[in-house]
Amino acid sequence: MKKTYLLPVAALLMLSGPLAQAQLASTASTPPPVAPAPAANPAEEFFRSGLEKSKAGDFTAALQAFNQAIAMSPDNAPSYYNRGWAKANLRDHRGAILDFDRAIELNPKDALSYLARGNSKSRQEDHRAALQDYNQAIELAPDDPQAYYNRGLSRTKLNNYRAALQDFTKTIELSPDNVQAYYSRGMCKLKLDDYAGSLPDFTKAVELSPKQAKAFAGRGYAHLKLGKFKEAVADYSQAITLNPQDADAYCNRGYAKSQLDDHKGALADFEQAVNLDPNSAMAIYGRGFARTKFNMLREAQADLTRAVELDNPVAAKAAFSGPITKDVLDNLRNAVQNRSRMQELAGNRAEAFYARGLTRSMGGDLKGAMTDYTRAIELAPTYAEAYFARGLVRSQTNDQAGAIQDCNNALLLKPTMAEAHYVRGIIRHSQGDANGGCLDLSKAGELGYTPAYTAIKDYCN
Repeated sequence: MKKTYLLPVAALLMLSGPLAQAQLASTASTPPPVAPAPAANPAEEFFRSGLEKSKAGDFTAALQAFNQAIAMSPDNAPSYYNRGWAKANLRDHRGAILDFDRAIELNPKDALSYLARGNSKSRQEDHRAALQDYNQAIELAPDDPQAYYNRGLSRTKLNNYRAALQDFTKTIELSPDNVQAYYSRGMCKLKLDDYAGSLPDFTKAVELSPKQAKAFAGRGYAHLKLGKFKEAVADYSQAITLNPQDADAYCNRGYAKSQLDDHKGALADFEQAVNLDPNSAMAIYGRGFARTKFNMLREAQADLTRAVELDNPVAAKAAFSGPITKDVLDNLRNAVQNRSRMQELAGNRAEAFYARGLTRSMGGDLKGAMTDYTRAIELAPTYAEAYFARGLVRSQTNDQAGAIQDCNNALLLKPTMAEAHYVRGIIRHSQGDANGGCLDLSKAGELGYTPAYTAIKDYCN
């Protein structure tokens, strides 16, 4: 099978946490789409259309093209791989994993499918499962630097820094100009307290990419831990020039300045850090300490008290589980547009009850709408649209269990009803079933309801 590589997604490893050990928070690259050998058939035309749309960054349209290719040729592994790649770029990693599963089932020797599935698993914080996929990818393609790099990232998430160090070293051996590998290896060395050893890696990253703000920040942190405060100030100043919104860089530079007895400069940095991140306990603590140097005792005491409170937060109880609160659920559900069309009026008048229910619902008469939808279902028990519409009303009246049951019935009768998958998904997510909810959202997007990908981006990652 001939393979064509397109548009890899860049990986970043982020430094965070002022005056604390640097955190390894990263995203691994998704492999590019792969094309099969040319074949003159309609499925191939949809496939190539999907590749072109992926290359142009229109992943929603690409997904629809791959849907058509799969419908016409359901045993073509690259179609599933590339549809999974499109879903991953829409941040629908649960849906992507299902497609990569099928691609691997059809072609278990394709290293890229394992690599892509590992990436989507890591995005779902399932790093142990991701490691297994990266191991398999490396076994099948031992000279691919991306597989070692991704495995290194997952190992850092599992706090296995020494093994991660080996992976980043292997990445550099295979790809000597890989900026992210040098940066990530430097970060690993920080986690292992090898501050002096991290300096050459950050310096190399800066040489290869002089606008890497995080590399300057990483080197600044190493200088900070080595007591080289002037060098730390210089590096953090460069990081701030490149990224003026980095509150941690201001905070760390403020600390370095305080060690150089530049308390005026330190106070200004801590002030800016608090402006950028009002809930940073370290920035508020630093500002409080700096204020004592200017006899601003009342303000200093207030800051230090606030820092203590922020380090000991009391969690508040929520009525709904997870990020989809009742207000969020209402907004997402109410944005669903009813796309029903006028139907031929049958003798039992079920369609008329359904249509009247729609008008009552739009007018705010939820009780009347519920009565009409229920009557339509009694007259036509296979009326999928009536179940879905009643489910919307039940959710509006906070009967979420009843709403889910109505969506279930609608989907049993009409499995391709994308809006029903979407509404059931946001309700399930709001009630604590994040995985089931996100799988529903994935299916809704796959069926063409594109607002699902906005919800996936906001609530499934």
